[in-house]
Amino acid sequence: MSLLLTFPLPSPVSGAEPLDPPVQNPLPALPPTQTPVTALSPAPPPASPENQAAPEPAFPRPLRQVYATPPARLMRRNGSLPENTLSPALPGLNKPLTRHYIQQYSGKGGLVWLAAVMERAGPYIFFVRQEIRARNLPEELAYLPVIESGYLSSALSRSGAAGLWQFMRNSIGGYDMRITDYADERMDFWKSTQGALRKLEDNYKQLGDWPLALAAYNAGLGGVTRLIRETGIRDYWQLAEKGKLKTETAHYVPKLLAVSYILSNPRQFGFSPSWPEDPRWTRITLDRPVDLVLLAEYSGVNVETLKKGNPELRYTITPPERGYQLKVRDADAPAVLAALEREDLSLIRYYFHTVGYGDTLSALAQHYRLTVDRLLADNPGVNPRTLQIGSKLRIPAITDAGPYQRQTASGAGLAFEGTHLVKRGETLWSIALAYEVDPEVLAEFNGMGLNDTLREGRVLKTPIIK
Repeated sequence: MSLLLTFPLPSPVSGAEPLDPPVQNPLPALPPTQTPVTALSPAPPPASPENQAAPEPAFPRPLRQVYATPPARLMRRNGSLPENTLSPALPGLNKPLTRHYIQQYSGKGGLVWLAAVMERAGPYIFFVRQEIRARNLPEELAYLPVIESGYLSSALSRSGAAGLWQFMRNSIGGYDMRITDYADERMDFWKSTQGALRKLEDNYKQLGDWPLALAAYNAGLGGVTRLIRETGIRDYWQLAEKGKLKTETAHYVPKLLAVSYILSNPRQFGFSPSWPEDPRWTRITLDRPVDLVLLAEYSGVNVETLKKGNPELRYTITPPERGYQLKVRDADAPAVLAALEREDLSLIRYYFHTVGYGDTLSALAQHYRLTVDRLLADNPGVNPRTLQIGSKLRIPAITDAGPYQRQTASGAGLAFEGTHLVKRGETLWSIALAYEVDPEVLAEFNGMGLNDTLREGRVLKTPIIK
């Protein structure tokens, strides 16, 4: 997995040096009035004077919080995250590198960044938390997209990782995601969340430890398994402190713990992220392609809301095959279904193209950003090898590509802005020769066939060579 880093990293890890960046200011303690029951780490036995080390700051080791009221309701009612605790499944809050990132992310610039990230998370994080709870996984995993992508559903890293969870192209096998000409499902918040959580579960089943499972998510399960076999160490923190992990992986879990701690205790840091109403999503299975712009127009649903629900679409049109699952908010579902069920509405726009000399389906498909198969599906009966000049093709308008422009043999663009009054004895061939244009092109722009009779006095559109 590839990280989109916003803050500078501390000095790289090297050799057997412990990951211990300096902490200049003490971190605030948890307020005594905090609701969750917590258990402090037991004090170590007294050390002998000669071996006595400086005491580590006393961070509480909180237990998982249990609510009488569903957490999602608390979020909706008070407009922010509830005061939450960290899971004992993810220890490491006391680690120096975690404390460093708590201090970094809770600084002025860090809180501004977190506020922007959590605003982007608004449409998706409730769904993510719901999926995590359904699997009984550590709640902190809901904040992993903060580290991975800044909760940007369309995030694309330099290495090619994409989506909230930053899947690489070669890592989606077995996780119900596809990449096609019409959609990159790594950016599908629904499918990618389910895929990422399954991947994390798979890592945990193999490694038996959540910090190691997260390291494997970042660096690859094979690499972490091999490292454990080579070193005999099955502890993430020991591997990090001994310099066995790559710097990015050694900083990965501390970053997650730091972000989780701040966002679970926002008031402690003077942080008040704004949260929208819980945007519950549902999926509607389509039996035909739909243009989101037209669907928004006919249903009254904001088109930007439809786009946020379906960020995997490369264009505003859904894939041509049946079965695409359109994601809409629960509140919008009745209006969307009503528009989809109306037989008198066309929910897709089309260009109509008159086939001319030299046209090929592959050239048309490239211009209109389609596949040849898609063109054939919308034009049954067309033989791609023998396109008939003058026939009309129906082309889905998935982009604002504009009309297809042919070119003369010399490559100059054509503009049919002139006129020619046909005289006795003239033919399409002679007129085409005079205007330095192929006769097939001249015929097409005038709605004629090559063998049509050309009558004296007819006015033809003629090209102007640019």
